[in-house]
Amino acid sequence: MSSSPDLKIIETIADIPEAHWNALAGKNPFLSHAFLRALQESGCATPRTGWKAQFLTLWQDDCLVGAMPLYLKNHSYGEFVFDWAWAEAYKNEGLNYYPKLLCAVPFTPASGLRLLAPTPEIRAQLMCAALDLAKSSGVSSLHILFPYEDQVREMQQLGMMLRKGVQFHWRNPGYADFDAFLSGMSHDKRKKIKQERRKVRDAGITFERIRGKDITAEQWTFFFGCFTHTFRQYNSPQPLNLDFFRRIGATMPENILLVIASHHDEPIASALNFFNDDALYGRSWGALEYHPGLHFETCYYQAIEFCIEQKIALFEGGAQGEHKIARGFLPETTWSAHWLAHPEFSRAVEDFLQREAKGMSQYVDELNDSNPFKQRAGE
Repeated sequence: MSSSPDLKIIETIADIPEAHWNALAGKNPFLSHAFLRALQESGCATPRTGWKAQFLTLWQDDCLVGAMPLYLKNHSYGEFVFDWAWAEAYKNEGLNYYPKLLCAVPFTPASGLRLLAPTPEIRAQLMCAALDLAKSSGVSSLHILFPYEDQVREMQQLGMMLRKGVQFHWRNPGYADFDAFLSGMSHDKRKKIKQERRKVRDAGITFERIRGKDITAEQWTFFFGCFTHTFRQYNSPQPLNLDFFRRIGATMPENILLVIASHHDEPIASALNFFNDDALYGRSWGALEYHPGLHFETCYYQAIEFCIEQKIALFEGGAQGEHKIARGFLPETTWSAHWLAHPEFSRAVEDFLQREAKGMSQYVDELNDSNPFKQRAGE
């Protein structure tokens, strides 16, 4: 009988063989060794920025058999599951909420594997190791963001509290073209999308969809300028730098789609998407000029057309955005899992999460009432 796997905490993903990590991570581009390495080596997710990697790894001899993308955090930026109120409650009681342990992909609200392991037994060992680390290191809490539902149920069995969220996803049952997608929508919604696209076209705006290997250094620089402009508009801290985007462009081009909008042949906006055979993920966008409908065309309609052409079944449009419903995106439940060391705060959060879950279910029902697709034959 083989011995139990050895646990190692590794702070630099470059110290983990890429092939070993990717064999466990699957096809999700955000879990890839290249993506996580680019975050570290560009300086975007480092101890200096409040993301100290504590990758949990399990080894059988020299083979990686389990892993978790785990970070020690001293803030809650870049997470998309908001616990600021919990941190404030700790502060009001004279307690420290930070540091905390976080299992997530930095700056990325996309669901995926979080316990990277092939068997329930190894996943349970990972989860128990993460809880043991949280308890022994004196952090306030452990949080796991955007796990798949099957894994979140395994986490619940080991003592994690569950939290529901909602995103808006577009599904492709096999549309022949964009018109086939529109044909399934109600008349008003179909008409509105056609009007939005016509306005953009009549304004003299054209679009180019560029795969990763064909993106030039100049185009990356232009995209980054758009990206920076968006954060400046909202006076928000900018989490990613140009070095990060250039790194992923070089190391994972097969997963990248850049959309560039031009007005009379001058580029004015761009959107960055990641994809694999199964899904496309809308991530970042920016525009240097305002035009009616430009955001929807650049971020949604161009990506939908790409999904149809490439027969990609799922398009995750990112966090938030009820306006996506009218463009064919439907609400999908997302998950997170939480453990708090302080018994009284843990009970208070558990009560809050139960009440929040009921409200979230009602909210999703209300969103589904706004379903843009035809509700009955002949509508």
